[in-house]
Amino acid sequence: MSLLFEEIDSQASPLGEISLRRRRIPALGDRDIYEVKLGDEFLMSSMFVAAEEALSTLGLAATQGDELSVVVGGLGLGYTAVAALQDQRINELLIVDALSTVIEWHQAEQVPLGKILNADSRSRYIHGSFFDLATAPLTGFDPHCDGKKFDAILLDIDHSPTEFLNPANAGFYCTEKLAMMAEQLKANGVFAMWSQNLPEQSFEALLKTVFASVESHVVSFYNPFQNREATNSVYVCIKGDV
Repeated sequence: MSLLFEEIDSQASPLGEISLRRRRIPALGDRDIYEVKLGDEFLMSSMFVAAEEALSTLGLAATQGDELSVVVGGLGLGYTAVAALQDQRINELLIVDALSTVIEWHQAEQVPLGKILNADSRSRYIHGSFFDLATAPLTGFDPHCDGKKFDAILLDIDHSPTEFLNPANAGFYCTEKLAMMAEQLKANGVFAMWSQNLPEQSFEALLKTVFASVESHVVSFYNPFQNREATNSVYVCIKGDV
């Protein structure tokens, strides 16, 4: 094992081998960079988190009221969840992930943000498929309260609305399934979603079949490997008052 690279953990998962790695790149300064890989595919790096954080800040900026109940779909390295907890209006945060390994990394504080999430009594890990829970409104996301409604649902699992982490996720992106998820939002509740691509007009049109308001935001950040600005997107949708 090089001092510049360490594989912290690697385990089998229903989607394939998932691994957590830590590396240092001297040219980029004196800091640890954490990465998650699924097989040979990079899922996330702590180098690029601006859009994951913006998913929370943009989504929660559209919410109304105090004592918010919020769902984050997809734990990753914890950046969306930690950004959400910076909003003092949050009363409870349910963090849903289908991979128990990812939850265990945070519980064991093998990733830096695990310590923050574990110490905040407002946050709770939910092991389960976001897509299964989202499309079961009678039971819903909270195993302790069937049919509970939320102020916001923040989703960061698939690469985009047309590029899926798991091919089985594709069926979620339709009016029927999105409407089932929207049943779990309060009046004027917010659904926000991250995408690695620029906004897609076809997906915006689909979202408008369910939500009263749909806005797309482009989030720019510097990519030192390519020496240029890169972009991701965040879709922010408001259910309406019924």
